[in-house]
Amino acid sequence: MFLVLVGAQSTNAAPQGFLEGHLKIASLKEVQLADSPPSKALAQDYADYPLIILSSDGKKEIARVTADENGNYRVTLPPGDYILDVPGRRPIGHVRATPQPFTIVPNQTVHVDMNIDTGAR
Repeated sequence: MFLVLVGAQSTNAAPQGFLEGHLKIASLKEVQLADSPPSKALAQDYADYPLIILSSDGKKEIARVTADENGNYRVTLPPGDYILDVPGRRPIGHVRATPQPFTIVPNQTVHVDMNIDTGAR
């Protein structure tokens, strides 16, 4: 019985990998200069648009991640193939984005940026 418990613990301790990136929200609601820091209104937009991490077949939601006030995100995941996407329905109209496939490798960081169009005109 002791060996089974030790084996289970070592399986759970498998090395994780990391996904990081930047969320860019395209919208005509507010114009911002390229070199200026994000406005408070834009920072709020990041919280309104969480990203989802799906299984490689796109059928199972694995995790959600919300970008920080600068649009950056980072999440720890087990090794495997995934898809970064946005949830299908939004309270603020339709969101368009291209799903981004990626692979997590133990102890490494993969960088995937996400661009979304909020359709707000």
